Amino acid sequence: MAFYFCVIQFDNLKLNLMKKSILIFLFVLIPGAGFAQKSKAIHFNLENKVALQGYDPVAYFTQKKAVKGKKEIASAFEGVTYYFSSQANKEAFAKNPSGYEPQYGGWCAFAMGDYGEKVEVNPETFKILDGKLYLFYNAYFNNTLKSWNKDETNLKKKADANWKKISGL
Repeated sequence: MAFYFCVIQFDNLKLNLMKKSILIFLFVLIPGAGFAQKSKAIHFNLENKVALQGYDPVAYFTQKKAVKGKKEIASAFEGVTYYFSSQANKEAFAKNPSGYEPQYGGWCAFAMGDYGEKVEVNPETFKILDGKLYLFYNAYFNNTLKSWNKDETNLKKKADANWKKISGL
């Protein structure tokens, strides 16, 4: 009889541990997954939470040039704020935000591919490749877009892998 009682007690203990494990999973791990999505901004090249140094992400695609956005026409996506030069561009962005975001969090694509580092960019030095926006460092007689163009395929593969390691995105 005592042995049977111990088995019941042990089974109840296992059941309680399982319930606690499930609760821990539900309250700790699942909300953490949502937090990971929102923490994307910590990896982005931002000035006062604003991406692209205030340039309009949609204009790169529609006007084929860097156009300064307006603080009054702003939108946030996953913790990153973007400025737009027009309401129409803001609306286009709202329909497909990830389609307009800069690659590698807005850091220099060449540096990300060549040595896996986050390096500042000149937002007026860019390239649209396969429908994605890539930005480059361009200062002190060093335009990294020219270097990128010489070995684009290899640098892009390396940059993709390096960005995944750095950001987890």
